[in-house]
Amino acid sequence: MNETAAKRLVFAMLDADGDGVVSKDEYAARAERVTAATGRTLDDPLVVIARTAGERAWAAMDANGDGKVTFDEYAAWAGAEAFDTICEPVLGALFDLADTDKDGALVLSEFTMLRTALGNPAGNVATAFEALDADGDGRVDRADYLASIRAHVIGESSPVGEALYSREEVLRT
Repeated sequence: MNETAAKRLVFAMLDADGDGVVSKDEYAARAERVTAATGRTLDDPLVVIARTAGERAWAAMDANGDGKVTFDEYAAWAGAEAFDTICEPVLGALFDLADTDKDGALVLSEFTMLRTALGNPAGNVATAFEALDADGDGRVDRADYLASIRAHVIGESSPVGEALYSREEVLRT
């Protein structure tokens, strides 16, 4: 999959209402949904970290400060550098929220909770988990998870990325 197609898939997931723009509320809702799914409170240090990282990501994505991000704006911003400096901390913080036993890995139930709270179709999650659980131990390591999403966002081969993001979403945008 090329980089533009990969970005379209991610953008479609972020654009929860399908109106062609990602609003600040849509983006912030990601951390709120993961927080609610984990039963954590807003003052939980991990929630504070995730929300702060999300606010930083939003400020970087919304280059013109108008409170919404179009696909063109997202595509111009997203890439390896943005992932390494902005997205990885956000996704890592959300991963940490889902890692209920704090062992640095997610089991299928934690992974499912995280990815469905982030807006992936539930049917895609098990396939993505299997692709990430290369050694078959029933766990997805944080570093492998982040590396796989990075590969997808920059257009490299990522079976996990292709499993998480349905191709139908690309057709909506």
